[in-house]
Amino acid sequence: MAAADGVLILTGPTCSGKSTLAIELAERFDAEIVGADSRQIYRGMPVGTAAPSAAQLARVRHHLIAFLDPHERYNAARFTRDAMDAIAGAAVRGKRSIVVGGTGFYLRALAGDVALSAAGDPAIRERLAREARLHPPETLHAWLSVRDPGRAAQLAAGDRYRVVRALEIALAGERGASAPEQRSLREAAIPFVKLALVVDSAELDERIGARVDAMLRDGFLDEAERIGASAIASDAVGYPQALAYLAGQSTHGELRRMLVRVTRRYAKRQRTWLRSEPGVRFLGARDAAAAASEALGW
Repeated sequence: MAAADGVLILTGPTCSGKSTLAIELAERFDAEIVGADSRQIYRGMPVGTAAPSAAQLARVRHHLIAFLDPHERYNAARFTRDAMDAIAGAAVRGKRSIVVGGTGFYLRALAGDVALSAAGDPAIRERLAREARLHPPETLHAWLSVRDPGRAAQLAAGDRYRVVRALEIALAGERGASAPEQRSLREAAIPFVKLALVVDSAELDERIGARVDAMLRDGFLDEAERIGASAIASDAVGYPQALAYLAGQSTHGELRRMLVRVTRRYAKRQRTWLRSEPGVRFLGARDAAAAASEALGW
């Protein structure tokens, strides 16, 4: 089976060129791509999430891209199961797998470098949904800081979705819910290597500015309006700012500046996370193929 050849995990901050490089490597190594982005999983959000284009999807088979309704919740446990299924399916077809994305917790869970917590409790979820409607995310983050200080320190106070999910896990654990058995690459004895792309800060800033301009040109505002503020996915980077602009709370110039700012902050958080990622190798795009060949024998 191709899974015996191992799995390449390719990550890095937003705008580092992960998606383009993953396609090039997939074509070179006869692999399929498994997405690991917590917002590219949603349908109808290709512009704001920089999801692979139709042309890119036609070049290489992708999994876990645009398959979920924006109002539906998703978590690392589901991702791990879905990703492992995709990897197994690729192996049956005689294909290798490249996992690519910037959602660090998903990648850590898939590798088996973090213990996934208890299954969600519907009663707790309903309670937290009410709390999220009544209180700003900063209040929920303060609550999480009391219940799980370590996880709270890893999350931005304004990241409503992840803060609520972390609270759900923390509160479920307090009630004694048992954690479901989870599969991971390590548990399945599938070799893997984690590669993180390094891009000069000045170049990354330029790429972010160019992406923001492309988003605004390609219909991001229409996309944000269609998704709406009620969708769980609407807290993805840039969407709150777009919705505020549509509500008349900023000018177009202010919107662009805010989009650049929040994207840079997001990239900074990703780089901070990667510095604590177990076993990750930092390298430039030109060295990725050689590193995969060296580590996995591809």
